[in-house]
Amino acid sequence: MSEIHIHPSLDHGIRPSQENFDGGILECLCSTDKVQVEVGAQTLHNHACGCTKCWKPEGATFAVIAVVPRDKVSVVANPQKLHIVDENAAIQRHACRECGAHLFGRIENKDHAFYGLDFVHTELSPQEGWSAPGFAAFVSSVIESGTPPSNMDAIRNRLRELKLEPYDCLSPGLMDALATHSAKQKGTYKEA
Repeated sequence: MSEIHIHPSLDHGIRPSQENFDGGILECLCSTDKVQVEVGAQTLHNHACGCTKCWKPEGATFAVIAVVPRDKVSVVANPQKLHIVDENAAIQRHACRECGAHLFGRIENKDHAFYGLDFVHTELSPQEGWSAPGFAAFVSSVIESGTPPSNMDAIRNRLRELKLEPYDCLSPGLMDALATHSAKQKGTYKEA
């Protein structure tokens, strides 16, 4: 494979975050009557995601997804075009019925460790300055999407060139947050 394509917003390098950036508008890909979602804060934990549930634009091997507090996300135009892709999924992804773009994902289970955070695709924003991706998650899952296993070494090398450490789960900090939440629910959590 001569050139590895990760995602159109990453293939030519990662754009840096802007200091004091406080959000913007996400827009679906329709040519008219776009669904618009206002995000009123800078995003966190932006990353390339190889899972089979995250929406990926044409030609992308990975999604680019970040989180933001739920109360900072609101649909401001054409909400009637949105539908939930899979109501049984932990993350309920709200997508445009016409173009298929996922605007945001929301966790409704109050017992989930990430409840209160919405997942957003900042590549759908005309504004620049969003948090830069910092890692790659669920890297092996791209095999489930049709990537030949023989390409995985090249993909992991390209991710590292982009300074996106490849994980086959979430980053260590996020995995620690999940485990901490689980330990608190089970009563096994201990302070250091």
